[in-house]
Amino acid sequence: MEKEQDQKLKDNSTTSEKSKEADQTQDPVGNKDSQSENNENKLKENNKDLPPEDKINELEDKLTRSFAEMENQRRRFEKEREDAFEYGGFAFAKEALSLIDNLERSKNILENDEKLKETDALKKTLEHFDIIYKDLISIFSKNNIKQIDSLNKKLDPNYHQAMMEIEDDTKEAGTIIQEIQKGFTIKDRLLRPSLVGVSKKSKKETSKNQENRENLQDK
Repeated sequence: MEKEQDQKLKDNSTTSEKSKEADQTQDPVGNKDSQSENNENKLKENNKDLPPEDKINELEDKLTRSFAEMENQRRRFEKEREDAFEYGGFAFAKEALSLIDNLERSKNILENDEKLKETDALKKTLEHFDIIYKDLISIFSKNNIKQIDSLNKKLDPNYHQAMMEIEDDTKEAGTIIQEIQKGFTIKDRLLRPSLVGVSKKSKKETSKNQENRENLQDK
């Protein structure tokens, strides 16, 4: 009888161990959760063991980080608000430049009309165009929209866009000698670049420079 009872106890222990193993294989998430809970409990216990000075230092560090994050958010908000106030009319200003373009095109068409040349009607019309043009430029200037100074300047990719090269030995290569379309800025931001033509040396001048360099090298 005793042997039979011992055998039953052994069988029960083995079956219980197998059931535990089966539960672990079937529910690995539950084991992970319990492990994370154990880790959190350990951290809490470790924090309890910290001296008061270390706890205060830890709290001060958390407060400093929180205040720093709040300050960064405030600065970002202020910058966005300032940009919205200063550049809120950016799209409108860019569209308004078409008024100046159309005014200049109309003026050029009238000036090149053979039937209207040297007539009083043309002179009066052009005078009115000039008045309207100056008024537009004045309004733009009051709103910090200014023309980009381009002629006889070196090409600057930040403000100019080269559309063509023109042979001109009297100018240094890369100098703007023609303005196709005026460029504008609004405050310190580019509204649109100037479309320009830049100078380049002629083939004769280029060959002369090449010969001079070769002669210098030979010497």
